[in-house]
Amino acid sequence: MKKFLFCICLIFSSCDTNTNDSQSQDISQEKVLTTKTITINQSVEGSNVARPVIIQTPNNINQSKNYPVVFAFHGRGGKNTGWVNKLKNFTDNGDFVGIYPQGYLDSWNLGTEPSKADDVAFVTLIVNELKGYNNLDMNKLYAVGTSNGSGMVNKLAINTSHFKAISPIASQLMESMPILDNTKPSSVFQINGALDSTIPINGGSRFGHVFLDALKSAELWATKFECNFPAEIQSIGNNKLYVFNSCNDDKEIRYYRIENGQHNLEPSYPNMFLEIWEFFKRF
Repeated sequence: MKKFLFCICLIFSSCDTNTNDSQSQDISQEKVLTTKTITINQSVEGSNVARPVIIQTPNNINQSKNYPVVFAFHGRGGKNTGWVNKLKNFTDNGDFVGIYPQGYLDSWNLGTEPSKADDVAFVTLIVNELKGYNNLDMNKLYAVGTSNGSGMVNKLAINTSHFKAISPIASQLMESMPILDNTKPSSVFQINGALDSTIPINGGSRFGHVFLDALKSAELWATKFECNFPAEIQSIGNNKLYVFNSCNDDKEIRYYRIENGQHNLEPSYPNMFLEIWEFFKRF
């Protein structure tokens, strides 16, 4: 009888061990770093919403390396899939891992957008999720955004300390979103087109927001982070690059004025993402 009970215990113990091993394997599989779309559940206006986030990785993961992470935020009405080809050369080559969230109702909530989601909380949920993956350098997080996504990266730099550096493209700071007393220093590479009629470089009212003058926007960052004044101005062709250096925590503020640039800056600045990445790598 004792032998019979002992055998039964062994059988159940073996089954339990196999079940635990299976569960552990399932959990580990969920955190494998590979190109895929994950979903982050968030409560938005009382409803649970599964929000997609693209993770774009190098073709071959070097298991001995921790990769920097670049978040990219689309413009209003855009899709996160638009970033896949824009940054594919960098991710394929192993420069960084790309993280491309999708805005709720295809927008980022800056106050007057269709989305009423708490997008700062959403990004924090993504950051916390990424901490469960191997081969990511969570001390080297960066963020780039265009238009409405540009406003989102400004908002994240103001309200969180997630990112070492940001690059707001084709937008600038707004009156309704001032830099806070407790905002942590971050490097900023702001890029604006002088011919932008969607969000004018001189600022003004658009989309329910009041945008600051683009140069004034950069100067506010530089003032907050106690950078050197006046800016060092470099002429690059017809364009002007304003550099505020020696900021707190060794940060730097850059403002690049593209004279022939419109709201879509890529045609007039073909090396834009390469130069943004070169800027990010320094921090």
